[in-house]
Amino acid sequence: MKQTENHGKVSYVLVIGFFFLALLAHGNLLAEELPGQSDSSYQMEKTGQNQIVIAIDPGHPSETSGGCAHHGVTELQICWEVALRLEKMIDEEPSLRSIKTKPAVDTMVTNRQRAECANEAKAAIMVRLHCDSANGAGCTVYYPDKQGTTQGVTGPSEEVISQSSLAAQCMQIGLAKVIGPYLKLNPVKTDSMTYVGSKQGALTGSIFSKVPAIVVEMVYLNNASEAAFIQSFEGQDLLARGMLAGIKEFLVSDQKTDF
Repeated sequence: MKQTENHGKVSYVLVIGFFFLALLAHGNLLAEELPGQSDSSYQMEKTGQNQIVIAIDPGHPSETSGGCAHHGVTELQICWEVALRLEKMIDEEPSLRSIKTKPAVDTMVTNRQRAECANEAKAAIMVRLHCDSANGAGCTVYYPDKQGTTQGVTGPSEEVISQSSLAAQCMQIGLAKVIGPYLKLNPVKTDSMTYVGSKQGALTGSIFSKVPAIVVEMVYLNNASEAAFIQSFEGQDLLARGMLAGIKEFLVSDQKTDF
């Protein structure tokens, strides 16, 4: 009887031992898998960190206005629609990643907050989308050519001014390649040539920007043919592709990447 009990205890110990060995083996398998999973997550994070951030700033509403409206087309809606197209095109580029300065079409964001959004993301460039409303025609690119002052702040820095000038010239090249045959492209202009810029020295978004910043006044919305152009799928697609070409031109010229 005692021998049988001892034999039973030994069998019990052996079963428990095999059970723990099985657990340890399973744990080792998990441990072998986890580093792979961690590496995968890390790789995703690393890839995201290595991607160049492009800030898209769909114009309006801001502290200054809600944008213009002509021929049944609102600047607010059109800028948002083109921003979504540009966002998709940028995100299809493996080395690029886009951010928008507002989450929805009608979200009110001040011009200072828009610049700060691009700054926080450490964007390579902030592209600000607008439509003009005056006597004129065509697409116009603007950049800060000197410092301005507002809300007790003076900016942008000389480095940002220099980089914004390069970005504007590169955007002009990209737009010319794509929209040249379809839409008039005006010479590059400066912030100080705008109404607000003439008062402050630079646009508010430029003053607070710590990254290269340009404005693309895509069309004169009060021009009936241009309003029809930007309202169309083809027009929006051409403008987005032209701006992407300009962004790429700038990144290559600034030696940030090669496409």
